[in-house]
Amino acid sequence: MNWILIAQIAYTLLMILVVLRVLYDTRSSTKALAYILFIVFVPIVGVIFYFSFGINYRKRKLYTKKIVQDEPLRERIKNKMNLYSDAISNSGLIPEKRETLIEYIRRSSGSPLTANNKVKLLINGEEKFPQVLRALENAVSHIHIEYYIYENDITGNQIAEVLIKKAKEGVQVRFMYDDFGSHSLGKPFIQKLKDAGVQTAPFYKIKWYALANRINYRNHRKIIIIDGKTSFVGGINMSDKYRNDLNEENHLFWRDTHLMIEGQASAYLQYLFICDWNFCSTDEIQYHTEYFPEYIQSNNIENDVVQIAASGPDSEQPVIFYSLLEAISSAKKKIYITSPYFIPGESLMDALIIAIQSGLDVKIIIPGISDSKMVNAAASAYYTELLAYGAKIYKYNKGFVHAKTMVIDDDLAIIGSANMDYRSFDLNFEVNAMIYSKDVAQKLTKAFDDDLLVSEQIISKNWLARPKHIHLWEKIVRLLSPFL
Repeated sequence: MNWILIAQIAYTLLMILVVLRVLYDTRSSTKALAYILFIVFVPIVGVIFYFSFGINYRKRKLYTKKIVQDEPLRERIKNKMNLYSDAISNSGLIPEKRETLIEYIRRSSGSPLTANNKVKLLINGEEKFPQVLRALENAVSHIHIEYYIYENDITGNQIAEVLIKKAKEGVQVRFMYDDFGSHSLGKPFIQKLKDAGVQTAPFYKIKWYALANRINYRNHRKIIIIDGKTSFVGGINMSDKYRNDLNEENHLFWRDTHLMIEGQASAYLQYLFICDWNFCSTDEIQYHTEYFPEYIQSNNIENDVVQIAASGPDSEQPVIFYSLLEAISSAKKKIYITSPYFIPGESLMDALIIAIQSGLDVKIIIPGISDSKMVNAAASAYYTELLAYGAKIYKYNKGFVHAKTMVIDDDLAIIGSANMDYRSFDLNFEVNAMIYSKDVAQKLTKAFDDDLLVSEQIISKNWLARPKHIHLWEKIVRLLSPFL
């Protein structure tokens, strides 16, 4: 009995210490309360869950080594590009209503404003992969690839064959993959690349799956940089699943969006890649001018102006979350959002409700076919609240919509890897491209309108009239949204 009493006292003290840590560590009161309730009412499991998934590693500086390594490179890039960034800001190319957003991203992450860019919108894998293959074939100096999901299938091997070919030609090829998202690659695939001279590195290698924080903090970025001049960024991973041109039997139509950038914006994507590579590889990349080629300054107002927003556990602030919040708040006419996982949290919900109540045209496309019942239930609770205020929400019915895009008014397009959920805002390494271009915004609006043609609008009256037990279930699951 004495041992039982001692164990109870010890666990009670442990629980108190963990609760204090939750209060100290967790910025969101809603999230903190959820963790505390779980710890109190689910003994032992709650404590294990918190230490696995709940610790704020942005605050705890898990990535201190990475931050320290990144800073000298950040300073060199900043010094190289900031003068030109200032010139663009003062050129009249940027609407005044975007200045706050631009300055926030610059100050919080050091990401400069860039012009001299040619941006091409790529709809679905069947548009992306041919462009990627052509660009890789034209590489003469280096190829840098960083992906969350890379699979050993037709698409993955097509890309690998080109990487091997270019490495044998003397091109520097570096291949980085998330060890969780790309767990199915297998050692033979990686060894094949290594044998051909391709340098490989898993991002934050998972040594034991019991170490759940390594699973929890994922590199969700999809980046390619070629010769420091051409880059790709967006939501499409390296997998057959993302292509609709393979005509596999029972293949689910996959709707996604990616970007090809030729020009100066590739420099900050290069910076992100080098920082990530130097964190997870023993063969560090040193700064070299070939990775950051000079660009001829131009006053051509038709050039696309681009700024890269990136964040993760290594950033001081949730830059992507704050940038989306500011973008929504700056809207004057319309907000068009496409997101496969819509769990925006209270701040973004408030911004969207204000926009709706102010008479803005707010439309949201979400999956009609979901790949997660729990996420879908949590998201549905947010739909209920927005519909009550007059939002227009559409279920995409042609297949699965995986695009992460936003159009603000007629001059801002946002395309990247970040979903509108807690995981992308707080846990994952993510990257979005902010394109201040009427032409790109118009093209993305056209893609959005095309998607509306194969989507079904949720009728507010019918949605709100669903059985009460369904609404109750969705509200309960919404409480778990910080963990999804």
